[in-house]
Amino acid sequence: MSYYDKLIFELSKNGRRGASVPRGVGDAEIPFGAGTLWRETPPALPEVSEPDVVRHYTRLSQLNFGVDSGFYPLGSCTMKYNPKVCDEVPALFAGLHPLQEEETVAGARELLAETERFLCAVTGMKHFTFSPCAGAHGELTGLMILRHYHEMRGDTARTRILVPDSAHGTNPASAAICGLEPVTVPSGPDGLVDPEALRPLLGPDIAGIMLTNPNTLGLFEKHIKEIAAMVHACGGLLYYDGANLNPLVGVLRPGDMGFDILHVNLHKTFATPHGGGGPGSGPVGVTEALKPALAAVDGRVSAFHGNFGVVVRAYAYLLMLGREHVRELGAFATLSANYIKESLRDKYKLPIDSVCKHEFVFDGLLDDGAREGVPGATTLDVAKRLLDYGFHAPTIYFPLLFHQSLMIEPTETESLETLDEFIAVMRKIADEAAADPMLLKAAPHHTPIGRPDETEAARHPILKYTPAA
Repeated sequence: MSYYDKLIFELSKNGRRGASVPRGVGDAEIPFGAGTLWRETPPALPEVSEPDVVRHYTRLSQLNFGVDSGFYPLGSCTMKYNPKVCDEVPALFAGLHPLQEEETVAGARELLAETERFLCAVTGMKHFTFSPCAGAHGELTGLMILRHYHEMRGDTARTRILVPDSAHGTNPASAAICGLEPVTVPSGPDGLVDPEALRPLLGPDIAGIMLTNPNTLGLFEKHIKEIAAMVHACGGLLYYDGANLNPLVGVLRPGDMGFDILHVNLHKTFATPHGGGGPGSGPVGVTEALKPALAAVDGRVSAFHGNFGVVVRAYAYLLMLGREHVRELGAFATLSANYIKESLRDKYKLPIDSVCKHEFVFDGLLDDGAREGVPGATTLDVAKRLLDYGFHAPTIYFPLLFHQSLMIEPTETESLETLDEFIAVMRKIADEAAADPMLLKAAPHHTPIGRPDETEAARHPILKYTPAA
């Protein structure tokens, strides 16, 4: 192990310092039972120089792949590059405190109102709450509104909600948390919700349906108006999972499709860095008829106005784009996805041959190199090999409709040159798999570590440094 491969604790040398503090600084007396607060021994912090600290954290940042360092085609998650100015604008509001006097935050309140107006224009809803701090938060809030709407009308028998088999996993989870029983709606051979398969599931116990449109296969649910009419006719509501709103922004509004409630992933669509656990924001919008139900449950999932800084980013992003450019998001995202799909279809299995929107799904390799005594290369192997070529892997093994799902979403922010390089690498990997699948099975070959035991790491993570005896 080289010097710079060591943990910062392993670089520690007794007495080494990266800063000097004048005598007397930090010697304040601790009141209120100080004897119980003092440590018996000093904390086991590393003793290192300033260069060691800087190099340690710089090295850690270089080990982490991000959209600032390379192409991140993670399907379903919309990991697109976001303008840096949208990170700078929230700093203007950094000094705000949620409990300060209302008359001192007029600007922030106006920004929230303006952002609500923008989101209403984009989605076709009439009212929004910014309380939810994530997409799943938004789902839960939206379902609480949906359920409260029925309860306000005394219709308490509606305890089941329809969820397509192509839905994000958070959909049935959010429904269960809200006390609703998820009912799976099977997809047709075209990957879309089949109205005829939906029809026998409808009844007086159905509270509504949760739909993502385009769906998780990147396909537009062309029967949406018929589905909306069917669900509304049985007394249910339509909930729009806004995870895939990006290709529709400025082109088609969920409200015009017949949806009653939706959440918007500001951290996917409107300029907040996505991944690594946050930050997120999932504002929920409703039609005029559901305004009383929104008011009744607003603020239950988080305090105040959620992640306000994320809302500021979205506001700045929408102002930058303006009405004349916002619809270009979906156009370029759709063009990029179809360009990659058509460029790779002779190397990877395309389970549904259709024009996609912002993302699409392959079902493994056409020629995985399998032969007697030699196992073929899998989707996991393709993903690991991509790391050797400097690309983050797409989403793998999701959606669950296919055995070897490889889900690619290029977004609208990548150049033609980047897409062409990605296509060339994917084709090269397919050729490698056909010639020598074991090369892929040993990948990655050029990363700091090879293939960790991910199951062991998830079940027994090492979260604390333990010094050698």
